[in-house]
Amino acid sequence: MTKILMVCLGNICRSPLAEGILRSKLPLDSFMVDSAGTANYHVGAKPDRRSVAVAQKYGLNISNLKGRQFNVRDFDTFDHIFVMDESNYSNVVSLARHEKDKEKVKFILNEVYPNQNYSVPDPYYGGDSGFENVYKMLDEACSIIAERLT
Repeated sequence: MTKILMVCLGNICRSPLAEGILRSKLPLDSFMVDSAGTANYHVGAKPDRRSVAVAQKYGLNISNLKGRQFNVRDFDTFDHIFVMDESNYSNVVSLARHEKDKEKVKFILNEVYPNQNYSVPDPYYGGDSGFENVYKMLDEACSIIAERLT
């Protein structure tokens, strides 16, 4: 089974959306998709209501997900770790024990724009349109990931 982890700051906006989107595109008997945050602000919390709403708009239910913090054991569990921005990348890589751990960590938008290290903007402090834009970015990247892995 291939295991994929999506990582953002708080694990309530971008990474739960990415988790839900990618899950919808992969056969779950062969893939496991999870998400985490680099910070511990929202451990145990449900996704932001705006993330839930935009996912629901596209037929996905992420309301049952719970926030958790990334930890070093995730390097052992997951085959692929996708981060949303430079800060997430730095925080995750700082916990890497060796080069093999670091090689698992990639910017999710590099799937769309190879080697550009573009960030998925954090929509938390913006309006609802930010969540729609983030959904579209993540949907495009997740489609490429799913196509490559299946």
